Amino acid sequence: MTVAVTEQAAGHVQRQLEARGRGEGIRIAVKTSGCSGLAYVLEFVDAPETSDAVFEDFGVKLFIDPKSLVYLDGTIVDYAKEGLNEGLEFRNPNVAGECGCGESFTV
Repeated sequence: MTVAVTEQAAGHVQRQLEARGRGEGIRIAVKTSGCSGLAYVLEFVDAPETSDAVFEDFGVKLFIDPKSLVYLDGTIVDYAKEGLNEGLEFRNPNVAGECGCGESFTV
């Protein structure tokens, strides 16, 4: 199982960690939410859980709990900026459909 981050996304995360002043990386989780059933949740990680899977690309660590990893296997985390909107986006090969607003997905 693997999750990867692009160089652009790694740079974005690194800048956020530096602005925050601490942190080992970010946690990506999948929670039940939204109109399609599942949603991505991001949070800074100061102390990883012992059960976390850890992936590192371009000097940035991604921490993923075992339950979320099943839904995230093969995902590439990228950074996108369009007009005033910017942020991380997920290219997840497990997604079967997304809601119209883009906030949640199904597998």
